[in-house]
Amino acid sequence: MGVNTNACPVLDWGMTKSEIADANRRRYEEMRAAGQGATPKVLPPATALGGAPIAPEAVLSRESVPFGWYHSLRLRRGEAVRIADESGRSSVSLIGWCERDTSERINCADTAKVQWSAALSKGRVILTDMGRIFLSLIEDTSGAHDLLMGGSTPSSALAAYGEATRNTQDNFLAAAAKLGLGLRDIPPCVTFFAPVSLDAGGRFVWNGSRKRAGDFVDLRAEEDLLLVLSNCAHPLDPARPAAGGPITVTRHRVGATPADDFCRTASPEITRAFEVTEQLHA
Repeated sequence: MGVNTNACPVLDWGMTKSEIADANRRRYEEMRAAGQGATPKVLPPATALGGAPIAPEAVLSRESVPFGWYHSLRLRRGEAVRIADESGRSSVSLIGWCERDTSERINCADTAKVQWSAALSKGRVILTDMGRIFLSLIEDTSGAHDLLMGGSTPSSALAAYGEATRNTQDNFLAAAAKLGLGLRDIPPCVTFFAPVSLDAGGRFVWNGSRKRAGDFVDLRAEEDLLLVLSNCAHPLDPARPAAGGPITVTRHRVGATPADDFCRTASPEITRAFEVTEQLHA
């Protein structure tokens, strides 16, 4: 029989709690190194600011979303959406569902787990809770996105600004209701243009110097999707009054995902996730 390299470490019942914790930590680090070391190539460089123009004939729609508001859209397989932070002051939270079955939805935890990283940038993907590819990040000038903390709520907005303001949780509820969905259908969100990281003590910190006017991200749909974007201030953004400006949302055609696509070939796990996704469309 072959050795199961994913097996749990063998623990001695005489080990102390500290020794067990150290053994589990070593195993985790070994698995992380193996997962990251299997990547056949490095992630592509960030998109140049002002680069990657969209051909006019590929544009399907373009919307300006004011600060504090939300935008819903259907994104078909082979299409992409460009989200642009024109002012450099916005953060855009995103949730979504598969149109064929709204019980399958974006899953931030699996997105981080499968890629061994909570850092989203060009070349990464966002997964569903069924292990399929939801969106691929095919262009990204920023690389400063938040997969962990989530969007604003009525209470966080009140605590930050001293008055009731529009917030991401209420925006998601309003958008979901129009689709016949409710609170239990709303998953944790990813927030773009939100430069959140962890300090040495494990606390979330805001790195405002990483925000730039004109930053954008292109998200390619690998399924037919229902998406909601909320243009509200991030809970960690220290700007007072609330920071923000309009965003531009451009839906455009990009075509089928090629076999050698840099998102598809990022790791063996992601390649398998693409294969599982494409079985639905064979």
